[in-house]
Amino acid sequence: MHTAGMRTGNAAPRARGQRVEEASEHYLQQHGLHAIERNFNSRGGEIDLVMRDGETLVFVEVRFRKNDHFGTPAESITASKKRKLLQTAQLYLLAHPLWRHQPCRFDVIAARPGENGLQFEWIKNAFG
Repeated sequence: MHTAGMRTGNAAPRARGQRVEEASEHYLQQHGLHAIERNFNSRGGEIDLVMRDGETLVFVEVRFRKNDHFGTPAESITASKKRKLLQTAQLYLLAHPLWRHQPCRFDVIAARPGENGLQFEWIKNAFG
């Protein structure tokens, strides 16, 4: 993915993050998942994508890295981030009673620039 020009502030990373999330959602849809919600926010954090895989509710964390100099995208998820994701998922389930009794899992989509656009690594049940 290439962005032209120099931008200031957080607009460029935020816009890139949104594009990566949209591409990740499309990738997962191509693999049979169904989108429910994007960017669910709560007091403690955010879940990038909420999707359905059959009867399973899937909370997806999308990570992007230009390169692996400081670790892979999946390795960038700290223990603190995992706790925040778990807490946010609990709040999601409280706010959406329809899903409370469905099986749930946490997946990670690790995105990197590739020769023909983004490359994705899909880690199912990443926290299980």
